[in-house]
Amino acid sequence: MLFLTFVNFLLCATLAVADLTESSLKKHVDSLKLDFAFNPVKPAYWTGYPHHRRTPFAISPDGKSAYLAYLDNSETDVHVQRIDPATFTAIGKATTVKGAKEAGGLVAQNDGFALLTNEPIPSTTANAPPGNTPVPVLYRYTGATQTWKTFLGGPGVHEADGLSMSPDLNGDLVYSEKAKMYGAYFVVTDYKGRASGHFGDSIQYVDDAGKLQKIAGASSSWGCSHNTGIAFEAADAPPYASLCAEDHGAIWLNTKTQSMNGVKLSNENTTNGASNEPMGGMSGSYSQLARLAGKKSYIFSWVSRGALDLHEDAWRGKGFTQANNRTIGRNVAIAIMSDKSTLVGPEATSNVGAASGDDQVNWITKGSADCSNAHVAAFDGKTALVTWEEIANPRCDFIAMGCQGTFTGSKYQHIDGATGKKLGNPISSMDTYVAGDMVTMPDGRICWPYPNVKWSLDKAPGWGGAGGLPPVKSISFACMSAAAPNRPQPRLRCSR
Repeated sequence: MLFLTFVNFLLCATLAVADLTESSLKKHVDSLKLDFAFNPVKPAYWTGYPHHRRTPFAISPDGKSAYLAYLDNSETDVHVQRIDPATFTAIGKATTVKGAKEAGGLVAQNDGFALLTNEPIPSTTANAPPGNTPVPVLYRYTGATQTWKTFLGGPGVHEADGLSMSPDLNGDLVYSEKAKMYGAYFVVTDYKGRASGHFGDSIQYVDDAGKLQKIAGASSSWGCSHNTGIAFEAADAPPYASLCAEDHGAIWLNTKTQSMNGVKLSNENTTNGASNEPMGGMSGSYSQLARLAGKKSYIFSWVSRGALDLHEDAWRGKGFTQANNRTIGRNVAIAIMSDKSTLVGPEATSNVGAASGDDQVNWITKGSADCSNAHVAAFDGKTALVTWEEIANPRCDFIAMGCQGTFTGSKYQHIDGATGKKLGNPISSMDTYVAGDMVTMPDGRICWPYPNVKWSLDKAPGWGGAGGLPPVKSISFACMSAAAPNRPQPRLRCSR
């Protein structure tokens, strides 16, 4: 009897968190008709390999409205479309933010939205960046009317630290209901001051009235050198949870430091200003870090080639290391944080001479396939969804960049949010892709936007800088449920 009770307990525990199946994934193909054409491809840094051009997606706190932002096919003007979250169809006409150059992050509110973007300012403006280079800016709209606009860089913003511009944001925008504060984390290039001519990153906070805040221990004008990836998520108070990848050999949980220091999460090879595109590279750095519902804990996803043969970083000196790659292709990894600044488990070693530099990593994949475009979102307070794309037989010509080859599917893996363990096996899809923010809906589904195209990770003629796919006039949505609907379950009484 005791044995049967134990078996009953195990069965009930298994049923409580069901594996994902093909019926867990639902598609709304071409549901959103766009008012303007959209180019779905963004060329990667250095290689020009195809990346999805991000379409930021967000849902309002009351769950009644969703919004999608996308860059016009002309690469000037960002359009924000209100969406019915039940049907993923358009409500009214898109709101256009004139002159905007990148859809860099989106927050939905009950009465409108906030958009992180970048835009050039008139060259006649005192201390304007050279060559009409864009500067970061945060817009707040009530309905279709601009409520306020706050510059996050450029003339007059942290002038004592140096003036910054953002030719590419590659960052994210979040909002905390408790703090009543927007947080933006993005890439910058300084054009005046001690870091002039160099790339870094910046974290800025703006209150509900549109006032830029300078918060000690949270705001930052310059953080990770030549930033190669950002992960950012709201917390109950600033500083918000943050991670950065830099160009010297590490990924840092830098919530407390806002710099290329703090809790060392991973050793990474860095070459020519790149570190294996851990957070997606160009047009990435979104849905990399998720907070479990009702908890203080977070889960982070990235791709890595692992780390071997640690040696001292000659530029940074004692206590800092660089590494060689373990694998040719990249694998998917996750890390759990018990709160916004505390890693669960050991941090990455900094021991010079160590033969292995990745023993602490929780690998979701291990193999010869190349994995890219990794993202994560929480279903609830217990489990999460990790996604990535695969090339089964990759060609990897660049030591710290992406790979090319035949696309062999988007993968979706259910994860225990407390332990980081895989729940069942991943499911695969050849016609859905994560090309915009993964959003947890009020009913517990995770939904995201993607273009209905035949996706390719080959660098064939016409891809990357040579033009990419034809522009699209509609966006599709995919949704994943934690348990497959309408799946018959054993009739089992789960007693306590």
